[in-house]
Amino acid sequence: MKTKDRRTISYNIHRMEKGKLHSGADQLATEEPLEIQIRYGKLDARQRKSIAITMRTPGHDEELALGFLFTEGLIFHARDVVDIHAAGKTKDQDSNYVIVDLHPDIEPDLAQLDRHFYTTSSCGVCGKTSIEALQTNIRYDLPPALPKINSSQLIQLPDILRQAQEIFGNTGGIHAAGLFNPKGELLSIREDVGRHNALDKVIGLAFQQKNLPLNEQILLVSGRASFELVQKSLMAGIPILAAVGSPSSLAVELAEEYNMTLVGFLRDKRFNVYCGIERIKQ
Repeated sequence: MKTKDRRTISYNIHRMEKGKLHSGADQLATEEPLEIQIRYGKLDARQRKSIAITMRTPGHDEELALGFLFTEGLIFHARDVVDIHAAGKTKDQDSNYVIVDLHPDIEPDLAQLDRHFYTTSSCGVCGKTSIEALQTNIRYDLPPALPKINSSQLIQLPDILRQAQEIFGNTGGIHAAGLFNPKGELLSIREDVGRHNALDKVIGLAFQQKNLPLNEQILLVSGRASFELVQKSLMAGIPILAAVGSPSSLAVELAEEYNMTLVGFLRDKRFNVYCGIERIKQ
């Protein structure tokens, strides 16, 4: 038996504790597919195309779609989008697809999206046909050696992020991405079963608010730092990326190439700096 409340699902379970079996309920983070579609072309010849399907936690779906399209290089400015809506959404049911209407003058470069557009909650780059498909054009130059953050403030960020994670507190099984200013103040946070989705939602929010590039912010992600998270951060102009977990070798190489500060294992009042130490103050 289960009851669904959009972002979480309650399951009746049996729990073994101290040698005894108990019945009760457990909260799980919801994971459902979202199809991202675009409408484009001149007004008298509009076309509609499915761009991607991703497994996500319902909520902030429009931000997710915008963040995804931006970090994939299909849109660049808020003016590129004339409308966005979750098709079929009702009071009691979230939609399974979002339609993004592009400005008639925008001609999306669909050729660069030569990939199998099925992404999973555990791997945002699964299905890309080659490593070259990941190399979207980085639009923003990161400010050299800026912003700076004190190490004493940096080590406080995981606790701040954790306290703001509403769904994690209920389920224990969801990722988060949070934007901070150099004073260590949380500016925005999004949660999702997919770490890349959580980041796309944060970037999509900034896109909607016309706050890009995010060249004065620090990003913290709750899991590891993958190549794709570095790529998405660079697309949004984020100069400091910190992760609670480890970075991959390719993530470090990409961050170093573009002069990003990459921090890993930010937890328990300690961290490793893999590149860009000049932005970290003692």
